[in-house]
Amino acid sequence: MAGRADAAKRRLMVAVRQMPAQDAFVLTLAGELDHDSVEALREALADGLASGAGRILADCSDLRFCDSTGLNALLHSRLAGREAGVRLELVALQPPVARMFEITGAGAVFRMHASLDEALAESSQR
Repeated sequence: MAGRADAAKRRLMVAVRQMPAQDAFVLTLAGELDHDSVEALREALADGLASGAGRILADCSDLRFCDSTGLNALLHSRLAGREAGVRLELVALQPPVARMFEITGAGAVFRMHASLDEALAESSQR
């Protein structure tokens, strides 16, 4: 069973970095986000909510797949963030992932950015 858990972690990589000058906590997601790999995202989102940043930017430029479990994790974190005064924003959704957000209507509840540079530039203009 440990082999399966290790393989799931390798399928989704989550890198985090705080960017205090932009009041942002950036999550860079790469690989496949699904039932078996969602825990890494949940942990990173919890860290982002606890970081004190005003925004969590989920950079999805290298995310190849997201199922309903991943979508639900993002939606729940968005609500938790809203209660805490933190915005969860999505960056650079690739076509397969963007299509799922479009079909479900979930894309309408997130602020979307074409690139991380665009999202960070927006925060510096505030």
